[in-house]
Amino acid sequence: MKNNNLKVVLNGIIKENPTFVQLLGMCPTLAVTTSIKNGIGMGLSATAVLIASNVLISLLRKVIPDKVRIAAYIVIIATFVTIVDMILNAYMQTLAAQLGIFIPLIVVNCIILARAEAFASKNTVGKSALDGLGMGLGFTAALTLISAVREFLGAGTLLGVRIYGEVLTPPSIMTMAPGGFIVLGVLVALINYITRRKAGDK
Repeated sequence: MKNNNLKVVLNGIIKENPTFVQLLGMCPTLAVTTSIKNGIGMGLSATAVLIASNVLISLLRKVIPDKVRIAAYIVIIATFVTIVDMILNAYMQTLAAQLGIFIPLIVVNCIILARAEAFASKNTVGKSALDGLGMGLGFTAALTLISAVREFLGAGTLLGVRIYGEVLTPPSIMTMAPGGFIVLGVLVALINYITRRKAGDK
């Protein structure tokens, strides 16, 4: 039982990572990953919505009529996104301002709706919560890694701490959308290479 639960969590972090494997949620991935704080903030916000919406959808899966299930899922997701947005605006105003419109846009994030349709609507509450946790942590880890590379290369800092920049001028393109595409492409290619190499060794 414990192995099955662990497998569900690790599935979202590694095997079916929403960013590096499924290439979902590209809009926030490219837009907010200019600093580690933004990446972590966005990832954890999405994780909270994933877990909460998965749990409620799983609880109501036998009650929601099939014809309106997508509309019902969106209403449920939008409710939790609104709650997360209000919490951020109340207690983390700076982070909320930096993430801006991308918090409300979690409502239409493909990751959230995909897990609701593919997993939560077909599985128990416990497994659905673990799936939300795994997918959320996978998304957070991906955003954090991309953010760390972009912040280091584009601003010469990590978590706001100056690493370099007095002697070398950081390439500003890394803090722009093209830099996001470059970093994402390189990381996806590297992960695919490592995955295929390990599969070949087996």
